[in-house]
Amino acid sequence: MCLILVAGCRKDPDIKLGDTTPYQFNYPERIEKYLPPISVPSNNPMTVEGVELGRKLFYDTRLSADNTMSCAGCHAPDQSFSDQNKPTSVGIDGIAGRRNSMSLVNLGWMSSFFWDGRKATLEDQAFAPVNDPVELHSNWNQVVEKLQEDEEYPLLFEKIYGTSTIDSVMVANALAQFERTLISGDAPMDKFMNANRAIGSSGWSTADEFAAYQGFVLFIDEEKGDCFHCHGDNFNPLWTDNLFHNNGLDAVITDKGLGEFTGNPADDGKFKTPTLRNLAFTAPYMHDGRFETLDEVINHYSEGLQHSSTIDPLMKSVDEGGVQLSPEEKYYLKMFLLSLSDSSFIENPAFSNPW
Repeated sequence: MCLILVAGCRKDPDIKLGDTTPYQFNYPERIEKYLPPISVPSNNPMTVEGVELGRKLFYDTRLSADNTMSCAGCHAPDQSFSDQNKPTSVGIDGIAGRRNSMSLVNLGWMSSFFWDGRKATLEDQAFAPVNDPVELHSNWNQVVEKLQEDEEYPLLFEKIYGTSTIDSVMVANALAQFERTLISGDAPMDKFMNANRAIGSSGWSTADEFAAYQGFVLFIDEEKGDCFHCHGDNFNPLWTDNLFHNNGLDAVITDKGLGEFTGNPADDGKFKTPTLRNLAFTAPYMHDGRFETLDEVINHYSEGLQHSSTIDPLMKSVDEGGVQLSPEEKYYLKMFLLSLSDSSFIENPAFSNPW
């Protein structure tokens, strides 16, 4: 449902489908084994044509006020659909936002979006950047008008939705369809776990894979790395619990995160657990991009935890500053984190710019 009532945005969720082909998801082996199929909203069924329309829209700069930036401007495919090397994303007016651009990966299994969880569906999420004054800084009136004037778009919308009259709900639905196809699950560690042994794949030697596996052992060790409570284990290929935590970044909370959305002081400083997939492509890290490298991230949990009133109880080592990893343990853990990076995802032509 669109929460901002503007011309070009309608509230009717029932959209007629035209002559379309049902879209079939292709799940990687580990994801298919441990996750349920993606649940698709009944009012936005996945079609081949809808996905392709969403891909065109995702890369179309006409979604911004000055026609200079698309969704991909902050979610680049070669960076696992994040905004690499920028702590916080910068919109069309050169104004930096407050938060780092999250990687768009395995979204079909998520029940909330943005660092603070303020949107519950991909369809709702797709509305936000267009209106945001520090992102695309446009409005849906202008966007729909520009798309309607295009020679091709009305024909595509008519084929998919049975009408050539474009509105923002259909645009958001198409964007959501494309984003649901952004599935990643073929990293070196996936191959290692699928085979239950080191196999030397994707440029990784068997020695690298064994080092990464040592890191995984630390990752799931409650007395050492103790990472799995928030980021999952070998039975959770999403590598996130999709919940919200205060992970000890600050003693004084200046960005309330989830608390800003819920209004509950107990939620202040809590942010959504990001996936660990594709970290090799998505630096910098954390909700505000404060850490430029994975070494800094590991050091934070090892000896940099800060106590605050809402710190998560899972940060059990906060009084010691962290879990106190040795240099060798830090190396193994870093190798594990890097082993979750899936180069086939960022190279997938189905996700690339069609223009």
